[in-house]
Amino acid sequence: MRKYRIEIKWAIIFIIMSLLWMLLEKLTGLHDTHIDKHKYLTNLYAIPAVIVMVLALKDKKRNYYQGQMTYMQGLISGVIISVVIALLSPLMQWVISYVITPEYFPNVIEYSLKTGYHKTREAAEAYFNYKNYAVQSTIASLVMGVITTAIAMIFIRTKKQVPLFQGNV
Repeated sequence: MRKYRIEIKWAIIFIIMSLLWMLLEKLTGLHDTHIDKHKYLTNLYAIPAVIVMVLALKDKKRNYYQGQMTYMQGLISGVIISVVIALLSPLMQWVISYVITPEYFPNVIEYSLKTGYHKTREAAEAYFNYKNYAVQSTIASLVMGVITTAIAMIFIRTKKQVPLFQGNV
């Protein structure tokens, strides 16, 4: 367990950041007054999500691998972080749906019917509910975490140091 302490720490930081992001969305009216802008502005969440993952991988490189981390070591670390986040996602979604913003689902259902996004209330309710969002957030956190890690590790990994001059000078 000690071996994965950094990954667990950063998964928890990621969950806290996500909860704070949802609170920010609610406070700015994206879950009610400005729900029409939600589908666009919620995508800005990717910025802090990527930043947290990059910071996590850099932390692992610096404090576990003493500054020397291969692409594969970083990829494994990122996958572990993503799995922990995915395992905690249903709980995180429960807090979002029932504590932070319980009015979001009724509001988005009404908005989706008003705009014609969903043709029937049944279709809207089938999509906008805790169970569906819990499944989506679990899958998305795993997939996006692995993709983010795969790309970030291209830049974070330790590159082999090649001497400028070889041979006798």
